[in-house]
Amino acid sequence: PMEVLSTEVLYNNPKKFYNTGFKIIISMMDAVPNKAHFIIAEMEKRGFIDLVVTQNIDGLHYKAGSKNVYEVHGTSRTFSCDSCGEVYDTEVIARRVNAAEIPPKCRCRGIIRPDVVLFGDMLPDCFNESIKKVEESELLIVIGSSLTVSPVNYLAEICNKLMIINIGENFYENKSDLIIKENISSALERIVELI
Repeated sequence: PMEVLSTEVLYNNPKKFYNTGFKIIISMMDAVPNKAHFIIAEMEKRGFIDLVVTQNIDGLHYKAGSKNVYEVHGTSRTFSCDSCGEVYDTEVIARRVNAAEIPPKCRCRGIIRPDVVLFGDMLPDCFNESIKKVEESELLIVIGSSLTVSPVNYLAEICNKLMIINIGENFYENKSDLIIKENISSALERIVELI
């Protein structure tokens, strides 16, 4: 994935990108939120969570009903023209790619690319915004992450208090104020009951 999901392959070998990388991106189109996504959305609705910052590109937080979501690695839900910025639904682009339009082109003749942060891309502005929000927050809850991916793991470095919900090992366990090593949905259900 690191090779085919890169800007270098997208622009220099679009056939390879659309034969392999594109399939990885669209494989998430039918994904459905799990219980944890719905609990997080409910916690946001009730005012317990101000912001969801996610590295996932699957859009499941939105599908579950969360409103304030920063997708710091982009989204697989849409594609955009790299020239004029026109936005296209992923299903539309999938049909065009299946009809052998590689790479898909916009009306302006620009290349239509995924709104996913590819290797070689800069992170979107929402990452810098998330830094500000985390610095101002009372608590950062890290859910289901080992915090090994940079620079997003930096958020755990700058937060005031850190809570980790993750069955596996976590790079920031020694900095964490609370660690819950159990099923995410079960842990979130108990937290909601308590609050």
